[in-house]
Amino acid sequence: MSHVNNLESQHNDPAFANVWQELKWRGLIHVSTDETELEKLLAGDPITYYCGFDPTAPSLHLGNLVQLLVMRRLQLAGHKPLGLVGGSTGLIGDPRPTAERTLNTKDTVAEWVGYLQGQVRRFLSFEGENSARMVNNLDWTAPLSAIDFLREIGKHFRVGTMLRKDAVASRLNSDEGISYTEFSYQILQGMDYLQLFRDYGCALQTGGSDQWGNLTSGTELIRKVEGKSVHALGTPLITNSDGTKFGKSEGNAIWLDPDMCSPYTFYQFWLNTADADVVDRLKVFTFLSRAEIEALGEAVAERPFAREGQKKLAFEVTSLVHGVDATEKVIAASAALFGNGDLGVLDEQTLEAATAELPSATVAADGLGIIDLLVASGLSDSKSAARRTVGEGGAYVNNTKVSDPEAVIGQDQLLHGRYLLLRRGKKNLATIEVSA
Repeated sequence: MSHVNNLESQHNDPAFANVWQELKWRGLIHVSTDETELEKLLAGDPITYYCGFDPTAPSLHLGNLVQLLVMRRLQLAGHKPLGLVGGSTGLIGDPRPTAERTLNTKDTVAEWVGYLQGQVRRFLSFEGENSARMVNNLDWTAPLSAIDFLREIGKHFRVGTMLRKDAVASRLNSDEGISYTEFSYQILQGMDYLQLFRDYGCALQTGGSDQWGNLTSGTELIRKVEGKSVHALGTPLITNSDGTKFGKSEGNAIWLDPDMCSPYTFYQFWLNTADADVVDRLKVFTFLSRAEIEALGEAVAERPFAREGQKKLAFEVTSLVHGVDATEKVIAASAALFGNGDLGVLDEQTLEAATAELPSATVAADGLGIIDLLVASGLSDSKSAARRTVGEGGAYVNNTKVSDPEAVIGQDQLLHGRYLLLRRGKKNLATIEVSA
């Protein structure tokens, strides 16, 4: 069982009558097919539901994490999840609002399918009466001929309805237009729902509200072909209180893969959450109870300087995605950077991630005098300024104060045989890499 699957510690909040009410309180319901029927359905016997993830990148990101946690909450309530990674839809690409996607090779998409399946697995339980299943839509799409696809599936879709879907309409009104390939995406997703309905009795699909047109293409197809009613649930798109897009850091997506976004960077992203957003983030991204979240909300309002909500949020979400051990390493690294811990105990990967955004310089092994290091790192503008810093007691190497302006740092002080962390005063940091 993976580091995320400390699943026993996750639970639905007994403060709510049913999982639907909890989802509403957590702000996870933006649109649905029939709220009254869905609440009744989810409060009754276990149902099978699914969410799909397309391998258009080698990792899932924070927008996908919303869906993974919704899936987990429904499974905790006793329902049966199907995790779909789109080996076929990933070859096409969901229409973006602005421009056509670049199509990836079949080998690349197949490789990414494996990566994403591994990530999805970490958030679901594959044991017990309501164990999860992984499915791949390439399994039922690849054997289907173009003629059979058009005859059996395409005939149930009306072009007028397809043109009105938000994703399609926005592209039609753009200079880019839309290809028939991407226009057909909604048919493929609708076919997925039909297949899962037939194979597993799947009765609910979840996704982001921006996918609503694709979600309802499935419910409509099942109604036309099978004469049955099934459901869809769209979660709201998450934005920051200042109106900026959530899930971006310095213009980059926050990925779940530690090689694409280090646990340190991931943790810092959550730690930097604005006070106005903390409670909403705790509701969506943690399994803390209503009482715990409300208490943290009071702490944020009364003692914002303590950043209790942000610290708890960062710990909980980083632990879910990267595990408790990695999270504790990150916290230790954060403390050590500013003199409140031992830099020597940090592994090289964590140290590199923690210092990645700091000013840095590379120096030769014979240039380790403290004055030269302060100038090379940019912490001091000149040798005279560096001497003043040392004389005033403001120069530190690896959190150890250096008081002698003639001091030369020994090779034995290098972290992992190659790094030094320099600090001027309390907050000005830089790294030095020593070349061989």
